[in-house]
Amino acid sequence: MSENNQDPLGPRQRRRRQQNSHIKARKHHPWLVVVLIVLIFIVAGAAAWGYKTWNAAKNTMDTTYQSTGTTKSRNVAAVLKQGKPFSILLLGTDTGALGRGSNFSTRTDTMIVATINPKKKTMTLTSIPRDTLVTINGQSQKINAAYTIGGASGAVKSVQKLLKFPIDFYVLINMGGLKQIITAMGGVTVTPTMTFKYGNANVKKGVKIKLNGAAALDYSRMRYDDPLGDYGRQKRQRQIIMAMVSQSNSLGSLTNIEKITKHLAKNMRTDLTWNDMVALDTKYKNATHHAKTYTLQGTDSTIDGLSYQVASATARYKASKRIRTQLQLTTSDLTVSDFETTATTGSSTSSTTTTTDSTTTTNETQDTQTTNSYTPATTGQY
Repeated sequence: MSENNQDPLGPRQRRRRQQNSHIKARKHHPWLVVVLIVLIFIVAGAAAWGYKTWNAAKNTMDTTYQSTGTTKSRNVAAVLKQGKPFSILLLGTDTGALGRGSNFSTRTDTMIVATINPKKKTMTLTSIPRDTLVTINGQSQKINAAYTIGGASGAVKSVQKLLKFPIDFYVLINMGGLKQIITAMGGVTVTPTMTFKYGNANVKKGVKIKLNGAAALDYSRMRYDDPLGDYGRQKRQRQIIMAMVSQSNSLGSLTNIEKITKHLAKNMRTDLTWNDMVALDTKYKNATHHAKTYTLQGTDSTIDGLSYQVASATARYKASKRIRTQLQLTTSDLTVSDFETTATTGSSTSSTTTTTDSTTTTNETQDTQTTNSYTPATTGQY
């Protein structure tokens, strides 16, 4: 997309924004990992504090339940009961903070597929860029419009159609809720790797500091003054996440379970029931500690005057195969041709190759790599 002549950013900032434009869908996605972690420690914490706390947490979390209104692709109750790998579509909105409203009707600028495999104790996160081209009701759309057009059901259907695998659950949350959760936890303590001031965050390199929700949010959002750009921001976001994890079992956090669940109730929607959350705690919590993160990479294209990310059939095939493998679903009958769609007219403005912390790939990006190996099962169909 072309820069506006009145763009207030300086040359260095504009250059960094251009360099990172193709990975903008990862802007907030580490926050969504926290959703899973928060759900797990809420259940575990409630259990630790007895029936009263457990019941209060259950009653509050019951209000977050919102069905998609459509039949799921497979029997998810049986999947969780048997402790099999499952998938969650994580949806994030930029509402609830920074002066923005807290309704859930806005576009979902963050979309991540999380797959959790308890046997291998691994979780994979696949980010889908918000501008990814899809077809909705016969028209070309950016995938972040799927929720606005068809609600949670529309978002689930669009992702399933794009990558051809079953989505078992969804979680929708806004960043305002996460800011409130951090504040309810009593803040998080980090040791900054650089000195900067951005919004509520005023930090010095190497000096340990406790950040409240607003400061933590700004600490994790700053990008343009970081020499590493978006990658530096990703590292700071991971700092916040790990701080939340390490403090989630502390006495101060557990005594605030009721407050935290109230914030979630206002800022989260999901089709996970309380019993499903209990299953996460009892069977899947260890898997969230070992994550591999990826991005479905496309190319920048302008179609009818609008900017899109167009994911090739090969990129979609690779992403689908990896996700299905993690879910222990068959991949032997999956081919690149299954992802070929009718060509869309438009002029390509650029082709992207992404450099990450550990790897450089074309059409698909892996953000972090762990050493866990995985052998796919040959049974199971979606």
